[in-house]
Amino acid sequence: MSPEVREVTELITSGPAEALSGLLGVEGTPFVEMPLLFHWVYLLDRPPTVALGPDGHQAVGGMPVPPGAGLRRMFAGRAWRHGALRVGAEATRRTWQASSVVKEGRTGPLRFVTVRTEISQGGQVVVSEEQDLVYREPAVSGEAPAPASAGAVRPAMAPAGAVVAGDGDWVVKVDPVLLFRYSALTYNAHRIHYDRDYARSEGYPGLLVHGPLQALLMAELARRSGVTLPSEYSYRLVSPLYDDQGLVVSAVPDGDAMRVSCRDAAGRVTATGVIA
Repeated sequence: MSPEVREVTELITSGPAEALSGLLGVEGTPFVEMPLLFHWVYLLDRPPTVALGPDGHQAVGGMPVPPGAGLRRMFAGRAWRHGALRVGAEATRRTWQASSVVKEGRTGPLRFVTVRTEISQGGQVVVSEEQDLVYREPAVSGEAPAPASAGAVRPAMAPAGAVVAGDGDWVVKVDPVLLFRYSALTYNAHRIHYDRDYARSEGYPGLLVHGPLQALLMAELARRSGVTLPSEYSYRLVSPLYDDQGLVVSAVPDGDAMRVSCRDAAGRVTATGVIA
């Protein structure tokens, strides 16, 4: 049986890209074609309020269909650039669930879901991507959230001003305003990113920094470092990052590729990626 495919078509205008560039402090706008991952602010699902769960996340009719209420998500992904996603023309996004499997983890059952997306413009697929989502049971009251990768340990909050950045690193000021604006721009109503009381009730010590925001920051630093027309980007979130832990983004050349990462003020790596 063929998987259900969600399809969205819209005119690609400059507004969302300009809004995202302002959020990230990107120079050189307006864009004629989208930089890497800027398609994340286009062709969005905009579910009605009745489709949201108590946490603000879409609980009904999403892609993928949530395997249960209140589950936590971790993710990694890969994106491929096949051509230019251009301003001024319609584009179509097709999304479907490519695979789903349940495994037993140390904290309980884990459901691994891979979602495939293709964005076409002018009859050509210009962007394709896969996102690997891992759903796990919510923490019990008072339990600290499990780290995003096996064996990782979440340290205590790093003191303000502790960030030490090297040449070429990008120190990003993370605060509730940044997280709220990114949530609004991507139509993400999940309360763990902007509602501190709710985040604490879920067992988090602070507001959780979006994984996609970290992936975008890594891609943008690579673009600033000279990787202008990449063909492939793989990224992985390896540990939770909270709003008062500091954020430093790094990009290091590795042959024909660029290795990128995010770390907190204590030097703990929270996301990694390779752009080629």
